[in-house]
Amino acid sequence: MHQICWTISLLTILSLPAHGWGFFAHQRINRLAVFTLPPDMLVFYKPNLEYLATHATDADKRRYIIPEEGPRHYIDIDHYGQAPFPELPHSWQEAVLRFTTDTLNRYGILPWYISQMMSRLTKAFLDNDADRIIKLSADIGHYVGDAHVPLHACSNHNGQLTGQQGIHGLWESSIPELMADRTFRYWTGKAHYVKDISVNTWQIVLESAMAADTVLQLEKILSNRYTSGRKFAYEKRNGKLVRNYATAYVRSYHSMLGDMVERRMRDAINTTASYWYTAWVNAGMPALNKLQHCKVADEPIGRMATDMIGRQED
Repeated sequence: MHQICWTISLLTILSLPAHGWGFFAHQRINRLAVFTLPPDMLVFYKPNLEYLATHATDADKRRYIIPEEGPRHYIDIDHYGQAPFPELPHSWQEAVLRFTTDTLNRYGILPWYISQMMSRLTKAFLDNDADRIIKLSADIGHYVGDAHVPLHACSNHNGQLTGQQGIHGLWESSIPELMADRTFRYWTGKAHYVKDISVNTWQIVLESAMAADTVLQLEKILSNRYTSGRKFAYEKRNGKLVRNYATAYVRSYHSMLGDMVERRMRDAINTTASYWYTAWVNAGMPALNKLQHCKVADEPIGRMATDMIGRQED
């Protein structure tokens, strides 16, 4: 009976909508990040390119298995006052003392969790643990991608407070899926060393938070110009007829935003690669050519979730 329930749960997970950038963009971010790495890292990362891309969305799938996973993807930073949010400590220990762990989890822990994941990746490099390096790298790419999304740094994360339900997917899924292969430019430069991961991550989150109002306000203006019949259209996805934003509406919103989505996606690519590179450097730049023949094997999402639960206190 337990096995039947578990199987049903997994089927439910796979049928649920994606969070974050959506499957397309998260996978594209991880894939392109690999090609900005130096040759000494590329020798190991490139053979695992498909794993890094395919598993870029594992963290979203775990949200339905691990209760603690959800808060790792966002921070409702506007709960803590006005930008630049001086009352919010960047140190996890200080933040816990001021607000309690329960409060922090209620409003999201994304920037703190990225720092924790970076410590784990550095240790994986020190241990020459090929599986851990690639799995942690895939997850870090996901969380870094989320940090670059304005609505992941805003309590009005899906327009639910302003009658704009669905804007989350419009910004981070519909626009990349429609426009990325048509107009997006992906050249980001090479991965670089980040001296202070915490400072850099908080700057990314602050930039996202500052852009959230623009994301919401421009969509509200555009929505007022469209009737519901023109704003939405039906399309087939996974064999089902679903209502989605009409192509013309997505194009118009993208035009109003300028290069915002493209720029944030491009920055996510460079930051992901730079964080991988930084963890490697901090571990003493171990020779990865010894691991170049180690290809990480796919695992069922259930087994990966169980593995993650066992490592939460690493």
